[in-house]
Amino acid sequence: MSHRLQVLIPPELDARLRKSSQRLGISTGEFLRRALRKSVLQSDTGIPNQDPVAGLAALSAPTADIEQMLAEIERGRS
Repeated sequence: MSHRLQVLIPPELDARLRKSSQRLGISTGEFLRRALRKSVLQSDTGIPNQDPVAGLAALSAPTADIEQMLAEIERGRS
């Protein structure tokens, strides 16, 4: 079952929402549902979704000089 949610927003944000949803060919309601799902998922995982570099940094993966990484990859192939 769906629930109705009423949120008051300023006119300039409303105009931007309508323009963005029209560009995607979806209703404003669907645009907002997608944005909310994405935001909740991001909040649940703790991984920033908007900035790809920040998302990679949040992984705390090992890094090295590109030449060193390529050499390690080649050594792993043999």
